[in-house]
Amino acid sequence: MDAIAAGGWDVVIVGGGSAGCVLASRLSEDPGRRVLLVEAGRDVKPGEEGGALLDMYPGRAAFDPANHWPRVAAHFAPIGHNAPERPPARHYEQARLLGGGSSINGQVANRGTPADYDEWAALGASGWDWQGVLPYFRKLERDLDFDGPLHGSDGPIPIHRIPRERWPRFSTATGEALDALGFRDTGDQNGVFEDGWFPQTLSNDGKNRVSATRGYLDAAVRARPNLAILAGAQVDALVAEGARITGVEASKDGRTIRIPARRTVVAAGAIHSPALLLRAGIGPGGDLARLGIDVRADRPGVGRNLQEHPGISVSAFVRPEARLGDTTRRHIHLALRYSSGLPGGTTSDMYLMAAARSAWHPLGTRIGTFVAWINKPHSRGRVVLDEGDPRRPAVAQFEFLADPRDAARLFESVRFMATLAATPPLARYLSDVSPSSYTGFAKALGQQTLRNWLITASTALAIDLVPGLRKAAFARFVAGGIALGDLVADDDALEAYVRARVFGQWHPCGTCRMGPAADRDAVVDPADARVHGVAGLHVVDASVMPTVPRANLNIPVLMLAEKLADGLAASERRG
Repeated sequence: MDAIAAGGWDVVIVGGGSAGCVLASRLSEDPGRRVLLVEAGRDVKPGEEGGALLDMYPGRAAFDPANHWPRVAAHFAPIGHNAPERPPARHYEQARLLGGGSSINGQVANRGTPADYDEWAALGASGWDWQGVLPYFRKLERDLDFDGPLHGSDGPIPIHRIPRERWPRFSTATGEALDALGFRDTGDQNGVFEDGWFPQTLSNDGKNRVSATRGYLDAAVRARPNLAILAGAQVDALVAEGARITGVEASKDGRTIRIPARRTVVAAGAIHSPALLLRAGIGPGGDLARLGIDVRADRPGVGRNLQEHPGISVSAFVRPEARLGDTTRRHIHLALRYSSGLPGGTTSDMYLMAAARSAWHPLGTRIGTFVAWINKPHSRGRVVLDEGDPRRPAVAQFEFLADPRDAARLFESVRFMATLAATPPLARYLSDVSPSSYTGFAKALGQQTLRNWLITASTALAIDLVPGLRKAAFARFVAGGIALGDLVADDDALEAYVRARVFGQWHPCGTCRMGPAADRDAVVDPADARVHGVAGLHVVDASVMPTVPRANLNIPVLMLAEKLADGLAASERRG
């Protein structure tokens, strides 16, 4: 600790998630640059990851509370005009270990579409159009199935698709049902950007997860004398001298230390990054003044523009012959991009995934789930500090479905999933199709414990043997007493249900967005992610995205970290 605090760091990176791992690896390639990576969670060293983190099935790691920040609060729904107060906040899972979300996520390796990045450029993120980002998508990946000008062949992250001969009948039947509904098999999710279904791209090698820490911080990188990793240390504050950030203040094992740095790069994610800036007096001046925080840089965009992919799900009992067997650990094999065709919608504004199993336990293997989400939402939220004590964890206010165009599309997605489940190629393998959500009973059983296994094993056996019991169990524990047929036939009931059960996909972004300094809502420069109006400070993570891409965010975050690592190095050379 004393050596860490002694200084001499050219770059201190706050946060060892996906972006932080990329930055630490790429910036330390220059032996003359001393780099320190600070992570609040535990280290994940090569060869010591353990089976849960390596598993191609993500449920074991994703539901382990040891891998999460303990107190991240979120409001999903907007407050009603006539409501006396906002409903209580809910826990929002955010990874807290080296590799961040890439160590526990669903491993979906989705780039989005060229239109997403052309939109970034049009909104002021110069250089971030499709042609500007494609080289970095190629740089990060090693595609094991496709080659050509759209794919990388020697990057640190393998891109893999489960071979179709290993899919369970649930998945192949879902593909046949989508064919019957008029969607074509496009084959390559990251190379064909039209509506259609495709084998799901994954960030694994067919055997194990390859997280950002596995891909970018292997033993050879860690052996560099100019790179240090400080795990289990939480950065509590940015240290400032006037309008310059000169390092960070961190706590570890009951000690508080100050770590000076020539440059500080905040890579703590779309919730924690804006919170650090706000506490340092960088953000909306009026809001900061009301909290008693001295304003260092009045940038109204800090914490604003929060975006996510709001989703909803439908689940069903899967008959034994269609269940996921032992041909693969992977549970999601295909997905669909489609256009809602509704007002406010755009091309491929919706996304759907089909999960052949819904949880790690015996009951989960009997339940298939369809999850649909809005790929291009209009609603915007924000991250705010606790008004009672700004030092407490920040609160994410997502405002899901605040825009009626979002609400209409998510309502219609429930009808679409009901139609899909009833399509003949798939319907023969399903029963008790029900609305479902990631709350209550399902969430309580998500943690991998002997107690939960015993509960679910007995329930699984019972619903296999007794159809009447199965119907009652699905009605109570999966659907919450609400019949899918009743929902799709009643607009008011459907709206009430979706607004109450909408959930995010753990894809928060946008709260420190890129743009020119003249744009008051922009926070960082597109070239090197330096914070406008503040010297020595940069932000590199999903928070700098101007809009959420039509993608799970891990691969886009790796891409932007690769690109901004080059930008940081270039600006350093310019002085």
